[in-house]
Amino acid sequence: MKAPIYEIFSSIQGEGLLIGKRQIFVRFTGCNLDCNYCDSEKSRFVENGYLLTVDEVIKKIKDLYSDDLDSISFTGGEPTIYFDFINEVSSKIDYKIMIETNGTLPENIDKLNKIDYVSLDIKLPEHFNDSSFEDIFRNEIKSLNLLMSRSINVYCKLVVLPSTKINSFETIIKRLSKDVLNNKELQIIIQPSSPINDWKNLNSHLFRFSEIVGKYFEVSIIPQVHKFLNIE
Repeated sequence: MKAPIYEIFSSIQGEGLLIGKRQIFVRFTGCNLDCNYCDSEKSRFVENGYLLTVDEVIKKIKDLYSDDLDSISFTGGEPTIYFDFINEVSSKIDYKIMIETNGTLPENIDKLNKIDYVSLDIKLPEHFNDSSFEDIFRNEIKSLNLLMSRSINVYCKLVVLPSTKINSFETIIKRLSKDVLNNKELQIIIQPSSPINDWKNLNSHLFRFSEIVGKYFEVSIIPQVHKFLNIE
């Protein structure tokens, strides 16, 4: 079995609830979405990856191991496209597993055997140029409810842009609060897009976004810290 891998490296998690934790990142190529905003542009395209076997990936992970390792992060692209490959790797290593996903492939997510953490992106309508948002959003909700029903530690990340409209953002949050089961247990991370210098009136925007989310969910504002540290 082989899968297209863009890179495998050890670094500090710079996003979400595991921020600051040492991880080994396995970045797949290929994505089922075409977002306007993508911070891993090169990994969107399958042809940019190298076909590696399960054993080759495991060897690289073991070579990169350090005593401060928290977990392995399968990211992309969209890693759940390769759920069978992830299952094979996960079955042969004894480390915690994190999946960083757009959440739009709930059937694939349900086939993942071993998951300790999930960072699930909630997309906004402005992230797309077409009318595909409704299907995307429905599948994200399916994935969230599925993961929570399995008692998996999942949180949502919303990337906001300088152009993000308050009303549009609030509409999505209200829909989340109605459609997600056990929504009081869900944590939402608001992530302002990088570079931060692109923002004007950053504080007023982020405080308002946080107040909206706080009506329904536990909320944090966390930028991409690895960009500030100038690490991968």
